[in-house]
Amino acid sequence: MTTVDSFAGSDEASRARREMVDKLVASGAITSGGVKRAFRSVPREAFMPEGTDLATAYNPNDAVAAKTDQHGRTVSSLSAPFIQAYMIEQAELAPGMSVLEIGSGGLNAALLAEVVGPGGRVVTVDIDPDITTNASAALDAAGYGSRVEVLLADAEHPIPGLGEVDAVIVTVGSWDIPPAWTDHLTPDGRLVVPLRMNNITRSVAFRRVGGHLESTSLVVCGFVPMQGDGEHHERIFELPDPHDGTVKLQFDVTPKDLSPLDGVLGKARTELRSGVDIPRGASFADLHLWFASFLPGFCRIAAGEGTELAEERRWFPFGAVADDGSFAYLAIGPTLDGTGDEFLARGWGEGDAGPAMVTQIQAWAAAGRPQPDSVAFWPNGSDHDFPQGAAVLEKRHGLVTISWPTTP
Repeated sequence: MTTVDSFAGSDEASRARREMVDKLVASGAITSGGVKRAFRSVPREAFMPEGTDLATAYNPNDAVAAKTDQHGRTVSSLSAPFIQAYMIEQAELAPGMSVLEIGSGGLNAALLAEVVGPGGRVVTVDIDPDITTNASAALDAAGYGSRVEVLLADAEHPIPGLGEVDAVIVTVGSWDIPPAWTDHLTPDGRLVVPLRMNNITRSVAFRRVGGHLESTSLVVCGFVPMQGDGEHHERIFELPDPHDGTVKLQFDVTPKDLSPLDGVLGKARTELRSGVDIPRGASFADLHLWFASFLPGFCRIAAGEGTELAEERRWFPFGAVADDGSFAYLAIGPTLDGTGDEFLARGWGEGDAGPAMVTQIQAWAAAGRPQPDSVAFWPNGSDHDFPQGAAVLEKRHGLVTISWPTTP
């Protein structure tokens, strides 16, 4: 049962919904008939914060903030339609299946209810009572209240009475994979999770292979971070800028000694060319995950107002530090012949950070600018059989490996 007409019920809302779905199909985010029907059926406007216009509700590429904290930071959001579609497709759902959603806004649960149909089961949980209250109200109003069970819980731990489900879909950024999630999965079930791997997030669809998890697909994404017992805080290191601003470096794996970075932004500027061009319109998001896998001292960067870096153009929030106190970040600039752009390593301090970044840019290009072959999760206590050359990231509940093609 759907109740589209009880909301905007208007030609305008129906048209916005159709146009959104057409765009998602054209982009490849929607590939199956069941997901397409779900997106055509669920009235997104019913789940939006008050005052949200239809253009915003049906923009296929943008999330909508559902709750902010006292500092104005988003702590809960309604995911962008494109990533909702990708993740539901990753879960490989079918009518009659059961699904646990971790991170509840109501909207995604309604989509899941449409995909699994009246014979399926959808349970959505969140740690925030404001979110679960709003989700329940929206689901009731949209006609999905009897088809979705909303629970207040910290999903780091097992959900009492849930039993096994065919899929677990996590809609918050997770640094780890707790045992509770896989314990709730049927033997051939799917886990879809936005997994943070050394500051870089991918929506990873996992299946069981023996005693560990292997990816079946990866999608570029970004989510607000997990709260509760599964929350993880990266270390933030602040570099004072000579102009009284601050550049913040965020580390997942913190170098042993950051004291050599003191005063680095007052040192001589550096720039190294990689000789690796950037084809117009080409995505290089996989370079960021390559950095997260292999670049020593890798970090994310945020430049405060008034800093030299903030005033610069054509740079990306990814960098690296070296033990010698040098700091480099990824940028792009014109090639020497002026016919295009190439990757640059800009920074401060004459040291190893810039050369290390250029080396990894060139290695990624020499390998054919690859996407990762796979991501695997090895729970604590499992037998490890890591792929040759894989990056290994340590987590609380196990180890993550990222495998890449070994030849161009």
